[in-house]
Amino acid sequence: MKVEELEMGLDSNDPAVRRQAVVELGDKIKSGALAVKAAGTDVNLHCHTTYSYNAYGYSPSKFAWLARKNGFAAAGIVDFDVVDGINEFLEAGQTLGLRAVAGMESRVFVPEFAGRVINSPGEPGVSYHMGIGFISSDLGPNEEKFQQQIQQTAQQRNRELIAKVNSFLSPVELDYAKDVESLTPAGNPTERHICAAYVNKAKQIFKQTELANFWSQKLGATFEDKDLGGAKLINAIRAKTMKKGGVGYVQPGSGSFPSMAAMNEFFLACGAIPAITWLDGTSDGEKEIDELVKVCMSSGAAVINIIPDRNYTPGVRDQKYENLKAVIDLANKLDLPVIVGTEMNSPGNKFVDAFETEELRPFVPVFLKGAYIVFAHTILQKHKMGYLSEWAKKSFPSIREKNAFFEKLGITADPYKIVNVSGISTSCQPKDIIERFMNK
Repeated sequence: MKVEELEMGLDSNDPAVRRQAVVELGDKIKSGALAVKAAGTDVNLHCHTTYSYNAYGYSPSKFAWLARKNGFAAAGIVDFDVVDGINEFLEAGQTLGLRAVAGMESRVFVPEFAGRVINSPGEPGVSYHMGIGFISSDLGPNEEKFQQQIQQTAQQRNRELIAKVNSFLSPVELDYAKDVESLTPAGNPTERHICAAYVNKAKQIFKQTELANFWSQKLGATFEDKDLGGAKLINAIRAKTMKKGGVGYVQPGSGSFPSMAAMNEFFLACGAIPAITWLDGTSDGEKEIDELVKVCMSSGAAVINIIPDRNYTPGVRDQKYENLKAVIDLANKLDLPVIVGTEMNSPGNKFVDAFETEELRPFVPVFLKGAYIVFAHTILQKHKMGYLSEWAKKSFPSIREKNAFFEKLGITADPYKIVNVSGISTSCQPKDIIERFMNK
């Protein structure tokens, strides 16, 4: 089958079709029939997929393939409130020879910051939060129950929101099951799915010549035909109807989100590394970044996630860029691995950050180090020897030494061969593990 046809298979709604396409692409790479770029310095460890919302419709398999095809040093998915795509992505990474990691993102409540906005605009105490380095979509019974509760709470919020927004956007009204849930394979629609559903529904009701006028009137902004398929319309719908001040917005109350400590406990039970998520350093909460990081780390957070593209303009050294440098300096001071990505959950998001720019180039070694560390964790956590394991605590006298080991293993380990390495156990010394992967 031609490469173009296999790539189309990666977009299939059938997981079996996607899996077979990955296998055939992997075979072509191994046989030399298909050339891909050698692994370079590009990394994107924060990409949403169709299991939450990807603006380009990428399944876990599609993103794995595109990352391998374009020579990423490592790649990772982070879906919102669900873990359904993890097995698919990790298996695709191994088949294609890609350093693959996987995570989950959600929102949490941070009681120590109850009076300060962190990174969820207009919502004091609420923070986007992550776990990275999951090894499986298959959770234990307690963890599965916790994750389902998060998902069910989110879907109830969605239903309440839609009931209000339908009245505002009438005659463009959605049926949650028919128009929204059908947009995601795991029945886990996000606000962005809802926005897309309203755009689709409007196209069914109005003629093309009427659409721009409809949206302009409803949203109080000027839209032209060129705006109807892009980020401007989606973002305007979300801001006007779903975010703070919008007609469908519901201020989070007690119990709206789990505490950060409870979420970290869930991540740790799943074998993942709890991750701080940093936006841009401009909120009241993020201005107190030293305190915020201390609070996050006290309940288990051990890496920090950054979206670099939000934090600089090429050729401009403004306050946001200074904040970016400051948070990376803090991470380095604390030996806190930094992971980065572009999200890809909004039209216009880049496939990968522009690491070649003058602004980001100095941080590339930091970003690569974080990616290698989390990949090595993913390998060893299968043996209960991950980054936060008891084995790691006993084996390394300092975080810096632990980071050096996990970085070296992440560089050394061949993604094709990681499942074939034998004799790995908690009785092994770090140097023995490196040798086993080097000699495989």
